[in-house]
Amino acid sequence: MKKLAIKGGSPCCNTTTHPWPKWPVWGKEEEVALIEVLKSGVWSYNGPREKEFNRLFAQYTGVKHAICTVNGTITLQISLEALGIGLGDEVILPGLTWQATAATVIDVNATPVLVDVNQDNWCIDPKEIEKAITAKTRAIIPVHLYGAFADMDAIMAIAKKHNLYVIEDCAHKHGGEWNGKKAGSIGDIGSFSFQLSKHLTAGEGGAVTTNNSKLADRLDALRNCGRRPQTDAFNYDKGAGDYGDDDGNFIQSGNLRITEFQAAILVEGLKRLPAQNATRDANGEYLNTLLERIPGVAPIPRNKRETKKAYFNFAFRYSQDEFKGLPIDKFRSALEAELGILIDASYEPLNNCSLYVPHTKPSRHKLNEAYWKAIDPKRFLLPNCERIFKEESVCIHHKALMGTTADMDRIAIAINKIHTYAAELMD
Repeated sequence: MKKLAIKGGSPCCNTTTHPWPKWPVWGKEEEVALIEVLKSGVWSYNGPREKEFNRLFAQYTGVKHAICTVNGTITLQISLEALGIGLGDEVILPGLTWQATAATVIDVNATPVLVDVNQDNWCIDPKEIEKAITAKTRAIIPVHLYGAFADMDAIMAIAKKHNLYVIEDCAHKHGGEWNGKKAGSIGDIGSFSFQLSKHLTAGEGGAVTTNNSKLADRLDALRNCGRRPQTDAFNYDKGAGDYGDDDGNFIQSGNLRITEFQAAILVEGLKRLPAQNATRDANGEYLNTLLERIPGVAPIPRNKRETKKAYFNFAFRYSQDEFKGLPIDKFRSALEAELGILIDASYEPLNNCSLYVPHTKPSRHKLNEAYWKAIDPKRFLLPNCERIFKEESVCIHHKALMGTTADMDRIAIAINKIHTYAAELMD
């Protein structure tokens, strides 16, 4: 009789009797807040809920300024624009990240330079950053990936040495801390996403954070049709005034604003975030101790300087040699069948990513032959990124970490079961 669920055996987790926690989380608070916004008639454009969230998120992140935008892709784009980065400039970023991290660089006509990641935590390797710096380099975008933090001590030292900007991609790290400082408060600008899968969400949305008031003014203008911040946020018909650049001129941009409905949800979600992060952290730490006992799997190590954890997904490493040569895609499918929850790979490396294909848009990106060649992602060698994606990465949605220790036990039992009966999957 077959033992593994994918072969007809009984799964380790019966999701009918023991369902996984739901995501997103919401309650009466969101319902009341949304109705209040509906009845107010103020549905967007610097409304009171947006102002409240900006204030609360800045306070929570430990920065002077937080500014909401339409999504976490735009946060990166306007960050680059606010820093004056464009044609002729290079921006260094990891090859293992969501495609938007690189796509926004070419959207401002700069050149993304992809570098490899550390094998242990899958975040950008500072040594590879140093190797990639040229006279054209203007910025570094470290990505805090899944449950790990990029080495911000090393990155900030490199940036200081070479006079470079640092834009933290914090789409996976709301509330995480490095040496007691929140993600998004260490670099020049922090970029956050509130897309549905993120652990602070309004379905869509994003925010930028900074301690630089001049940058904050530029960022605010860029997300609000080029207008400078104004005191009377509800005077929709107001023309000139306190808008534009330092000389009072308008800035070319578009409507990249969030709605009051989204801001209302974010205000309530932010209240839940610290407790949710603490639950995920405790369960993640416990699950890591279980994984350490299972041959062929290894937890992502936690750096001692990471003083507060924030998981986007729970990720771990897999070695097929310890599972009788079982390919990783078969392992992921078997684990998914045992647990009744999606098991995924890491992001595709950007040098061979189906969603990062700049050469499909020649009318937009073929500025000249040299630039066209420079933005070809296939020119970069990313051996660690490729090995992690193809052979090692296993990722579980962070909602699994919002369960109980018994749920963590079930995950470990399922992995052990596949290890024991891996031969069933080899025929």
